[in-house]
Amino acid sequence: MAQKPFRQPRRRFPPTAIVSEDELEAIHGASLTILEEIGMDFLNADARALARAAGAEVTEGAARVRFDRALIEALVAHAPAEFTLHARNPAHDVRFGADWIAFAQMASAPNCADADRGRRPGSQQDFRDLVKLGGMFNILHLSAGYPVEPVDLHASVRHLDCLADFVRLTDKGFGAYALGAARMRDGIEIARIGRGIDAARLEREPSLLTVVNSSSPLRLDDPMLQGMTEMAARNQVVVMTPFTLAGAMAPVTIAGALAQQNAEALAGIAFCQMVRPGAPVMYGGFTSNVDMKSGAPAFGTPEYMKAQVVGGQLARRYSIPYRTSNVCAANTLDAQAAYESLFSLWGAVAGGGHLVKHAAGWLEGGLTCGFEKTMLDLDLLQMVAELLDPLVVDEATLGLDAIRDVGPGGHFFGTAHTQARYRDAFYAPLISDWRNFESWREAGSPTAMVRANRLWKEALAAYEPPPLDAAVAEELDAFVARRKAEGGVKTDF
Repeated sequence: MAQKPFRQPRRRFPPTAIVSEDELEAIHGASLTILEEIGMDFLNADARALARAAGAEVTEGAARVRFDRALIEALVAHAPAEFTLHARNPAHDVRFGADWIAFAQMASAPNCADADRGRRPGSQQDFRDLVKLGGMFNILHLSAGYPVEPVDLHASVRHLDCLADFVRLTDKGFGAYALGAARMRDGIEIARIGRGIDAARLEREPSLLTVVNSSSPLRLDDPMLQGMTEMAARNQVVVMTPFTLAGAMAPVTIAGALAQQNAEALAGIAFCQMVRPGAPVMYGGFTSNVDMKSGAPAFGTPEYMKAQVVGGQLARRYSIPYRTSNVCAANTLDAQAAYESLFSLWGAVAGGGHLVKHAAGWLEGGLTCGFEKTMLDLDLLQMVAELLDPLVVDEATLGLDAIRDVGPGGHFFGTAHTQARYRDAFYAPLISDWRNFESWREAGSPTAMVRANRLWKEALAAYEPPPLDAAVAEELDAFVARRKAEGGVKTDF
C-alpha cells in the first residue's frame, strides 16, 4: 500500500483568528473571574494542600479552590512553548509547538465496528489490530490512548497489557490514562523500559503522554489529579482538556463555553506548574454543542469549528501547544462521516492545532472506533499533509521549457517535465485512487466501505512488528508479570 515516509507535517501559513484581540482578552478576563470568584473543585486533599501552599484560596473541609488571577498568570508562564515527546524509535519522536502538527489515532472508544462483524464492545484482539494499524501508517505519528477499550481484560491489569502492547506492537510514542497514581506510575515505568533508558534520562526526555479531562463544569476529580501529579513530577506530558459541551456542561453560547473551557484549562495547567515548574503541558480544547432534544454531542458543526479556532487563539496567547480533535457524529462510513471529519480537520489545522487527537477512526460521537473509518481518515490526513507541504516555485518547477515545447493547443503528458515529476507532484490517496469510471466498474463498482474494508485487512495481513531489543522485551515481560502477581491496581474510584 503506497504511502510516504514518516514525517511530521508543519503548518506553512498563519493560523486563523476569528475573534479580535479585544474579544480574546474578554474571554481571558472572564476565565480569570471564574477562577477568582467561583473557583474549581479539586477532589483530592493533597492537590488542595499544594494549591494552598502555592497561594490559592482553599477553605478547610471543602473541595473548592479559588485562584487569584495574578497567581494563575504567573504559574501558566512557566509552561514550555515547545517540547518533544520521545518515542522508542527516535525517528518517530514528535515535536509539539511552533508550526508542528501531529496526528494521533482515535482513543478511548468503548466499541469498535467493521463491515463484517458490525458494532461490538472492544476486545483485546480489536485493540491489538487497531494498534497495529496505527503503527503501520506513517501519517499517524503517535497513539494518545487506547483506540478501543478492551473490556475483556480486567480493569485492574488492563493498563499493563495495553501499554506493553504499545511497546511491542509499535515504536511510536503513546499515551496512558491518568486514572490514579498507581496506573500512572506503571505507565511511566513501561515507557522507560520500552525506551531502554534510566529514570534520570526519562525525566530529561518526556516519553509518555496523558490526556486529562476535567469533569465539567469546574471540577477535577481525584484520580485525574493523582495522575497529573505523578506525570508533572516526572516531567511527562499532560494534555489538559476540558470537556465543555455548550448547553449541557457549559453555557449554551460558544463565547460562554469557551470562557469556561479556558478557566478549567488554565487551572489544570497551573496545577501542573505547581507540581513542577516547566513541566510539559498542552492546552486542550474540546468545546462543541449538543442536540438539545437528546443531549447527544454534536461534532463537525460550525460551532465546533469556531471553538477549535478560538481555542487555538487562546493557546497561542499563553504560548502553550494546542490539542484539538478530528471528530464527527456519524454512525457509519457515509457522507456525513466524511464531511464532518473534514470540517473538524480543517478547524484543527486552521486553528493552529499541534496535536490532532482522534485523527483516525472516530464514529458515533466517540462511542465507536471504525476500522473502515480509520482508512477513510488516513486518506483525509494524507491529503491534509499534502496541503501543508510548501509549494516549490523555482526555475525547474515553473516548466517554461515544457510550455515552449508544447506550445498552444498541445498536452503535457509526454513531456520530460511531466514524466520526471509526476510521481512526486501527484500523490494518490489510499481510498480515492480510481482513475475513471470504467476502471471502477470493471473492479465491481466497489463503494468506499468495500474498498476501506479490503485495505485494512490487507494492511493487517502485511503487518510485521518493529524490532524490539531482547533485553527490553525481557524486562517488560518481567515488570508486567510482577505487577499482575501483585494484583495490578486495586483502588476503585
